[in-house]
Amino acid sequence: MATRALHGVNLAGWLTLEPWVTPELFADTGALDEESLVASVGRDRYQELVKRHREKFLSQADFMAIAARGFNAVRLCVPWYAFGEAGPEPGPFLGCIGQVDAAFDWADEIDLKMVLVLGVTPGERTGESLLVRNRDDFRHYRDDMLLVLAALSRRYGLRASLAGIEVADEVMPQERRGLSLTDGVPLHVLRNYYRDAYDAIRGNAPDVTVILPDAGLRGAWGRFMAPRRYHNVWFDSHLYHYLDRASSPGPTGVRSLAEASRRSLELVGKGGLPVMVGKWSASLPFSDSSTTPEGRIALERVFVAEQIAAFRSCPAWFFQTWKTSARLSSWDARVALSSFERRMLV
Repeated sequence: MATRALHGVNLAGWLTLEPWVTPELFADTGALDEESLVASVGRDRYQELVKRHREKFLSQADFMAIAARGFNAVRLCVPWYAFGEAGPEPGPFLGCIGQVDAAFDWADEIDLKMVLVLGVTPGERTGESLLVRNRDDFRHYRDDMLLVLAALSRRYGLRASLAGIEVADEVMPQERRGLSLTDGVPLHVLRNYYRDAYDAIRGNAPDVTVILPDAGLRGAWGRFMAPRRYHNVWFDSHLYHYLDRASSPGPTGVRSLAEASRRSLELVGKGGLPVMVGKWSASLPFSDSSTTPEGRIALERVFVAEQIAAFRSCPAWFFQTWKTSARLSSWDARVALSSFERRMLV
């Protein structure tokens, strides 16, 4: 792959449904994730909705607009059931490998790089693809995940536009709180999965970058997967700040949030592997009542500029996301980054 850093956008909500991206698909159903949507509307209606959504939500025109805006990459979450009946048992979910093929064709034509991310199970509240559940559940589906990673790397490993494959999207690690353990994947189980996922990908794509979520455990990776044994491996940090506490609601507070991003990247990077930012947004942790609409737009611009500066040493960053049906101002790149000169995004 090229040595130029990847500056791109996520394609959230296209192949895996996310209610915050396309709330209209979930309207009047009582569902907040893909699995509950199936239960609410039935398998046939669900598949009809998903098929129409995938055909219309993103197209080749979006890829051309992404490149024209100055981005050189996209991060695409591919659900575990992407291969349909040709992969692990998909249940009621509709495969989408044809759309992934099309995305590679569109990317190849305009020299746009792609990072594929394996989506696992839809989150009950967010709709995002979470690697969660308890240890026993994870043991049951990890082998299917490895099969899908191997199949993706075999199918796309030689495509010019493939920049990397990420072994999971959102990861919820198990943590100790007092005398109890939270739900999630134990760290040692996660480490073993990462090693096996590396082997599954590397066996079919010798040179592609293998990307590992840091699971929010910034200082937990030490010398994990040292380069002398594993090559071309990155970590991925998701650096949202909309739930953080800032020192003030003004420019000083905004800059403190960007400084927190720098510290997080440095902490993960102490393990010796490059660190990319797989998701970030312009959303600030200040209530709308604390500033005028104009003032908030100005603060978000400062915040975005500071974040981009904080990511300067990263091999890649991806804004969350390219498109939302409601054009969410802090999350939709067409809105949040519209006032930025093209050269700032390159």
